Amino acid sequence: MTKHSNESEFTERRQGIDRRSVVDRRLGLDRMRGPGRRRSTDRKAAEEGQMSDEQFAFLMAIEEYKRKNSRPFPTWTEVLEVIKAIGYRKVAEPSNLGDILEQTQTEHAQNEV
Repeated sequence: MTKHSNESEFTERRQGIDRRSVVDRRLGLDRMRGPGRRRSTDRKAAEEGQMSDEQFAFLMAIEEYKRKNSRPFPTWTEVLEVIKAIGYRKVAEPSNLGDILEQTQTEHAQNEV
């Protein structure tokens, strides 16, 4: 086997400290989260396998759509169609996403006390 000129550079780079900020989820470890990256309690529970009835119904509706339409990755327009098909309608004025993040952080801070 011949040694390429890049091989030593490749080896040196691999010998350095692992600079990845994400840990492999297959190991069951969480991503490193900085300030502003807190998850809501509902989202955290869902990611840990404890879905609410509403979350599970949405998941099953998406799975049914994907299966019936042979679409492993539906577009956002298709996702909106599924949401409407399971009965959701816009009945309130939109919320500011920044406010939702702030609320999530407040809930997290209260849970730590």
